[in-house]
Amino acid sequence: MQPTFLIGTFDENGVPNFAPITWICASWNEDHFVFVINMDGEKKSKDNVALSGIMSANLVSTDMLDFFGAKTGLDGEKKGIDYSWSMGEKLKVPTLDRSRYVYELEVERTIPMCETTTMYLCAMRNIQVLREVFESPEEYPDLTALDPVIYSGRYHSIDECLGAIGDFWKP
Repeated sequence: MQPTFLIGTFDENGVPNFAPITWICASWNEDHFVFVINMDGEKKSKDNVALSGIMSANLVSTDMLDFFGAKTGLDGEKKGIDYSWSMGEKLKVPTLDRSRYVYELEVERTIPMCETTTMYLCAMRNIQVLREVFESPEEYPDLTALDPVIYSGRYHSIDECLGAIGDFWKP
């Protein structure tokens, strides 16, 4: 089971692109945390990361399903999808305004895993988080405030099954 993220990148013309990715985890590398991202298949985001070496990882919450996985960036700009974004606070990466937890990431190492999958080991340069997530009495993150979408072959919220890949886009 993995939390679902939208990876934010800019293309060569400065157009933002966001791709859904679920194979993500955090690890430790000598003296800092490393965000590990595996991207499979052809993705505009892979091309964009190869150009810039930076990206954002925007946690998907259930109120973002109208955007999630709607169109591929390989077909050109994602017009007709209502979303707002901002520039990262530390890196020149697009971040989704609706995301409650955002990582700004710089690629430290790229590892080809097989013909179609690439692993990116990224340094966390900044984390933006919704204040309410840490306002619980116990000082631990409140996952219900994050309302994350979790992937396990299908998509789930904390308390219900939401659907399968492709169920959320309504043209």
